[in-house]
Amino acid sequence: MTDEPLVLGIETSCDETGVGIVRGTTLLADAVASSVDEHARFGGVVPEVASRAHLEAMVPTIDRALKEAGISARDLDGVAVTAGPGLAGALLVGVSAAKAYAYALGKPLYGVNHLASHICVDQLEHGALPEPTMALLVSGGHSSLLLSTDITSDVRPMGSTIDDAAGEAFDKIARVLNLGFPGGPVIDRYAKEGDPGAIAFPRGLTGPRDPAYDFSFSGLKTAVARWIEARRAAGEEVPVRDVAASFQEAVVDVLTRKAVRACKDEGVDHLMIGGGVAANSRLRALAKERCEAAGIRLRVPRPKLCTDNGAMVAALGAEMVARGRAASSWDLSADSSLPVTDPHVPGSFHAHDHVHEVSKENLYS
Repeated sequence: MTDEPLVLGIETSCDETGVGIVRGTTLLADAVASSVDEHARFGGVVPEVASRAHLEAMVPTIDRALKEAGISARDLDGVAVTAGPGLAGALLVGVSAAKAYAYALGKPLYGVNHLASHICVDQLEHGALPEPTMALLVSGGHSSLLLSTDITSDVRPMGSTIDDAAGEAFDKIARVLNLGFPGGPVIDRYAKEGDPGAIAFPRGLTGPRDPAYDFSFSGLKTAVARWIEARRAAGEEVPVRDVAASFQEAVVDVLTRKAVRACKDEGVDHLMIGGGVAANSRLRALAKERCEAAGIRLRVPRPKLCTDNGAMVAALGAEMVARGRAASSWDLSADSSLPVTDPHVPGSFHAHDHVHEVSKENLYS
């Protein structure tokens, strides 16, 4: 094994079949097969549809990643896979595939946490993560503030959403505005032509007695929907761009305000933002503005690395290998509610040692 571990990562927690290959902190391949178009007519992700799409896309996507990286599967030092959290059926497809490849190749298997992977992916763009790092993860399923002192073993939750995640709220408001699915990109696009101060939408959980780091977007979603319904009921035109801009501003205002406060309270001078909503242009701009004012260094990966992808899983897997963390056992299972306090799911080295000797000779041609 080289000083720079070569790791393949598989991500199937939702509707993206992601396969990434990294050497240390260098990205070699990032192949993605998305089933988003298949879910669009339902207005959201359908778990069974996602699972079937992963089954169909898995082997071609892995082959594409290996070709892009210019390596053979035998060259790998390990195989990493998202073990949770996520959709149970979708996770099972990825875990099963990772087991098959690792077993056949005689390589160690690393089941890793989806949220910790979103943090670790920033190493592929900006180098090693400072320790500690505060991370704001925002996506369709998660809105979390996390403090990491060691991305492979110590990730502490500071706050999370108590109802709708930020990305989920974007999808629902886009649906009410008849803008389609997914909602994040289209809301961002319309908001650029609107007035963020046009409508005073509420900022959830920002009162003096509210939890300092938790998030709530359900009330905001309801307030926006009722505002739109009232305009339509009165026979008035809905100013879609102003609604999009005002809604978006309410979301990113709360996200960035709480993230900067957490950094100050914990004495952390770095903030990393990840997850699909981190691709939002206004979130990036406001976070930069507020971090600069507070003397906090902001790290945000490029948009493609913010959404679900295999590169982030490979990045965390490579870090596991580099730090000598225990590989996962062959009875690794998918855990749809895997807590972020478990960055990876370890196991026994002995099981791997025995299987590797068998698999190297008999299983992979």
